[in-house]
Amino acid sequence: MKPFHQEQGIVVPIDQANVDTDAIIAKQYLKSIKRSGFGVNLFDNWRYLDPGAPDIDNATRRVNPQFVLNQPRYANASILLARKNFGCGSSREHAVWALDDYGIRAVIAPSFADIFFNNCFKSGLLPIVLDEQIVDGMFARVAALEGYRLHIDLPEQKVTDPDGESFTFELDGFRKQCLLEGLDDIGVTLQHAEAIRDYEARRREQAPWLFEEHA
Repeated sequence: MKPFHQEQGIVVPIDQANVDTDAIIAKQYLKSIKRSGFGVNLFDNWRYLDPGAPDIDNATRRVNPQFVLNQPRYANASILLARKNFGCGSSREHAVWALDDYGIRAVIAPSFADIFFNNCFKSGLLPIVLDEQIVDGMFARVAALEGYRLHIDLPEQKVTDPDGESFTFELDGFRKQCLLEGLDDIGVTLQHAEAIRDYEARRREQAPWLFEEHA
C-alpha cells in the first residue's frame, strides 16, 4: 500500500449527497479482485453515455461531456470533494479501489458511510471529514476557480486552500500511523512475523500431533 504523507492536487467536485457505491463502481465490474484496472470505470453510469461491461473497450464508448471527470479543468485531479454520506449503499471494496486506481488520494466530505470510510484505510485512501459549511465554501471556490487546488498534510492533519486558510481534521491515531507507513491489515500483521514464527515453533514442540501430516 502506498504511504500517505502530503498531497497537493486539483480538486474534482461531486456535488451530490448520498452517492452510493454502485454509482462509484457499477456492479458488473465486481468480478475481479486484482485491485487494479477499475479507474476507467469510476462513476461509469455518469461518465459514459453508452452502457458498459467488463469486456467492452471503454475507448470506444461515448463520454458524457457534462460529467466532471470528462471536463479538461479537472484532468489529473487527485482530491475528490463530496457531499454528506458519501459511499453509502452496498459494501464493496471495489469502490475504494476504483477511486485509488483513477488517481484519487483523498476524499473530503461532511460525512461518509461507515463501511466505505473503513475500507478507505485498507487501500491508502484518506477520507477527511470537514464541517458542512467548510465543504460548502470549497464547492463554491472550486466552481469559481479553474485549477483549484488543496494541500493536505496528514502529519499535521490539516487541509490548506490557495489563500492559505487551513482546516484541521480529526483522525484515529492508529489509522493515521498505518497511512503514514503504508500498512494495510496484512502489513500490520506482518510487523509481528517474528513473534508469529516463534509462537508456531513453540506450538510444534508443545503439541507436535497438530502438525502431523495425514494421508
